[in-house]
Amino acid sequence: FPQCDNAKGLKAFYDAIKYGPNHLMVFGGVCATVTSIIAESLKGWNLVQLSFAATTPELADKKKYPYFFRTVPSDNAVNPAILKLLKHYQWKRVGTLTQDVQRFSEVRNDLTGVLYGEDIEISDTESFSNDPCTSVKKLKGNDVRIILGQFDEEMAVKVFCCAYDEEMYGSKYQWIIPGWYENLWWESWINSSQCLSKNLLAAMEGYIGVDFEPLSSKMKKTISGRTPQQYEREYNAKRGDGQSSKFHGYAYDGIWVIAKTLQRAMKHLNATNKHQKIEDFNYTNHKLGKIFLDAMNETNFFGVTGEVVFRNGERMGTIKFTQFQEREEVKVGEYNAVADELEIINNSIRFQGLEPPKDKTIIQEELRKISLPLYSILSALTILGMIMASAFLFFNIKNRNQKLIKMSSPYMNNLIILGGMLSYASIFLFGLDGSFVSEKTFETLCTVRTWILTVGYTTAFGAMFAKTWRVHAIFKNVKMKKKIIKDQKLLVIVGGMLLIDLCILICWQVVDPLRRTVEKYNMEPDPAGRDISIRPILEHCENTHMTIWLGIVYAYKGLLMLFGCFLAWETRNVSIPALNDSKYIGMSVYNVGIMCIIGAAVSFLTRDQPNVQFCIVALVIIFCSTITLCLVFVPKLITLRTNPDAATQNRRFQFTQNQKKEDSKTSTSVTSVNQASTSRLEGLQSENHRLRMKITELDKDLEEVTMQLQDTPEKTTYIKQNHYQDLNDILSIRNFTDSKDGEKAILKNHLDQNPPAQWGSSDPSRTSKDPIEDINSPEHIQRRLSLQLPILHHAYLPSIGGVDASCASPCVSPSASPRHRHVPPSFRVMVSGL
Repeated sequence: FPQCDNAKGLKAFYDAIKYGPNHLMVFGGVCATVTSIIAESLKGWNLVQLSFAATTPELADKKKYPYFFRTVPSDNAVNPAILKLLKHYQWKRVGTLTQDVQRFSEVRNDLTGVLYGEDIEISDTESFSNDPCTSVKKLKGNDVRIILGQFDEEMAVKVFCCAYDEEMYGSKYQWIIPGWYENLWWESWINSSQCLSKNLLAAMEGYIGVDFEPLSSKMKKTISGRTPQQYEREYNAKRGDGQSSKFHGYAYDGIWVIAKTLQRAMKHLNATNKHQKIEDFNYTNHKLGKIFLDAMNETNFFGVTGEVVFRNGERMGTIKFTQFQEREEVKVGEYNAVADELEIINNSIRFQGLEPPKDKTIIQEELRKISLPLYSILSALTILGMIMASAFLFFNIKNRNQKLIKMSSPYMNNLIILGGMLSYASIFLFGLDGSFVSEKTFETLCTVRTWILTVGYTTAFGAMFAKTWRVHAIFKNVKMKKKIIKDQKLLVIVGGMLLIDLCILICWQVVDPLRRTVEKYNMEPDPAGRDISIRPILEHCENTHMTIWLGIVYAYKGLLMLFGCFLAWETRNVSIPALNDSKYIGMSVYNVGIMCIIGAAVSFLTRDQPNVQFCIVALVIIFCSTITLCLVFVPKLITLRTNPDAATQNRRFQFTQNQKKEDSKTSTSVTSVNQASTSRLEGLQSENHRLRMKITELDKDLEEVTMQLQDTPEKTTYIKQNHYQDLNDILSIRNFTDSKDGEKAILKNHLDQNPPAQWGSSDPSRTSKDPIEDINSPEHIQRRLSLQLPILHHAYLPSIGGVDASCASPCVSPSASPRHRHVPPSFRVMVSGL
C-alpha cells in the first residue's frame, strides 16, 4: 500500500476490487495502519489476506480480523520465547520499561498475560514518553535486575544513557530489548543524547535482543528444494546492490503458502463438488471463500524461514536471541515456537560476571557468630581462673585452723571463692550462640547465664561485705562490753542478699522473661565478590521492658557496692590485718566498678560486633573475679608463709584526729580514757580523805561512849538508840567502796601506773604528822580494839553480815568475818576504825 497512507491504501484496494479481475486472495500489507483497515473489511468480500511484514499485535484479534494471516510472526510471538529464556536462567523476578506507543504497550500487556501464572513476578512496570531516566531510577529503587524493554532505537539510546548514569549495567543487570533494530542503530542517535559513545557502549554491553528469525539456520531442504542457505545465496546474487529486507524470506514462504492453499482448495473442490472450480470464485461466494480460509489454516511445510504453521492465523515461527558483544550483534540462541523449545548455542552468551545475573539482590542472612579461636582463648583463660580459685579454696580449707585464716572467717572466704567461680562459669555461656546451640537452647541460656552471673556477684561481694560488717559492729560500738557475731549470722546476711536477687530474677522470669531476638543490619557486599548481598543478623537476649529490669538489677548492685564502700571506710583504721580487709575491699570495689562501667559502655557500643562484645564482657568478668580473689587471698597466703603471727600481734586500734563528728562521739582512744580516769580518781581521793576525817571524829565519840559504858552499863539502850546512825555512817563507807566496782576497770590501769602510798609509809618531805596518820599508829589501834570489839561483836556486826550474834568470843579478829574476807584490795585505802 503506497506510502503507508491509509486513504491512498484504501482507495487502491477499492479500485482493485471494482475495476480489476476477481481476486482470489490479498497478498501483502506492510504498514500496520493500512493493513489493519483493509483486513477489517475483507470479510465483506470473502477475501483471505496474507501479509509477510505486518507484525503489529493488533492484527492477532480473530474476532476483528477473521480472514487475516501472516507468515511473519507477530511482535507478541517473542513473549513465549522470553518466558522460555527466563525459565532457562531461573529468573523469577523482572521489571518492564515501555515506551508510550500502542505497538509496545500491546506487547507489554501480552507479556503480562504470558508471565501470569508462570511463577514469574513483574515487580515493577514503568513507562515513559520522552525521558526514561525517572523510570530507570524507579526500577533501580525497586531492585529490578532483569529489565524487559519495549522501545524504538531513538529511545533505546536515551535508556542506556540513563542506565549508565544509574550504574544499572554490568554483571548485576540484564537488559532484554527488541532485536529488530537496524545494524549499528546507536550511531544514528548518539548525537541526540548527552551520553558519550564509550559510556553508551559500556551500558549496552551484554544486552539481549529478541526478534523473529529471518531465515532458518537448519541445513535442511525446504519445500522449494533448496536449503535456506542456498536460497540466501541465490537471493543475494539476484538482489545485487539493492537494499536487503529482512522480510524477503517470509515473502518467499508467503508465495508458497498461497500456492499450497490453492492446491488444497482445488483438491477439496474436486473431492466434494466436481462441477465447481476456483475460477468460479466471486466476492459474494461465501462458500468458496470459506474453503480458501480453511485450506490456509491447514498450511504446514518447511520453508526458508522454518516451519510454516498457522495457529488462529498467527505464524508459529522461530525466534532468535542475539547479544551485543563488543559492538556487534551475535546470535546466541533460538526458540522454536512449534516445538516450544529453546536452544542456546554453546558458550555463546557472555555474561559480564562469573555467572548469570540474579533476578534480584540475593540477600543471604549471615549470623554474626563468635569466632571459635576467640572462644577457645577466652575459655582457656577462664579455666585458668577457675584453677586459681580452686587453689585458693584448697588453701583456705587446708589452713582453716590457722589463727590467721580462722580470724578471717574461712566460711565467708569459701563463699567468695564460690561467687568467683560462678562468675567464671558464666563466660562459657556468654560465648554460646546460634552457631553452637539451637534457638530453643539459646533462649534457655539467656536466662541461665543471667542468673549465674547475678548470683555469683552477690555471693562473692555479699560475703566480703558481711565480714567487714562484723568488724565494723565489733570495733565501732564501744558501749558493748562483749560482742560475739558468729559465721552463722553472716551466712544469714548473705542469704538475705541472695534472696533479694532471687526475688528480682523470679519476677523478671515470670512477668517478662528473656527471649531470643534477631536484629538485622544493613546489607553488605559479599567479601568474595559474588553477586549477592550479605545481611548480617545478630542474636540478642531481650524482653519487652529490658531497660526497667536492668535498671532494677543495677540499682541493687550499686547499693550493695556503696554499702561495701561505707563499711570499708568505717573500718579503715582497724589495724588487725587478719580481721580487716577494708583496704582490699576498697580496691576491689574500685576496680570492679570502673571495669563494669567501661565494659557496659563498650559492650553497648559494640552490640553489632559479637566478637568484640564477647571479648569485652569476658575480659571484664575475668579481670574482676581474678583481682577480687587475689586481693582477698594473696596477702593471706604471703603472710602465712612469711610471718603467720604478724597479722594477729597488734590488737590495738587507733583513730585519726580528723574524723567526722559521728566518729568522735564513739571514739575510745586510750588518751581519752586516761584523762577521764585521772579526773575520777582525784574525786575519789578527795571523798576518801573526807570520810577518814569523819571516822576520826566518830572514833573519839565512840571512845567517850565506851568509857561511859564502863561506868553506867544501864545506859546501853540509850547509847544504841542515839549512836546507831553514827555507826551506820561508819559502816556505810564499805558500802560506798562496794558501789564503785564499776569504776575499778576504768581506774585499774591508772592506779597500777600511779599506786598510792602503802599503809604506814611516810613522806620524807613532810615535817609534821597528819592527825589521821596519828590515829593509825599501833598504839591507837590497840587501844581502840580493846574498847570497840565487845560492842561491835554484840551489837553491830551481825546487822551488816559480820559474826553471828551468838558468838561468845570477843577476841575474834575482824578479818575473819565473811564481810572482810571477800573484799579485794582494789584501791589500797584503809578505812580507820574498821
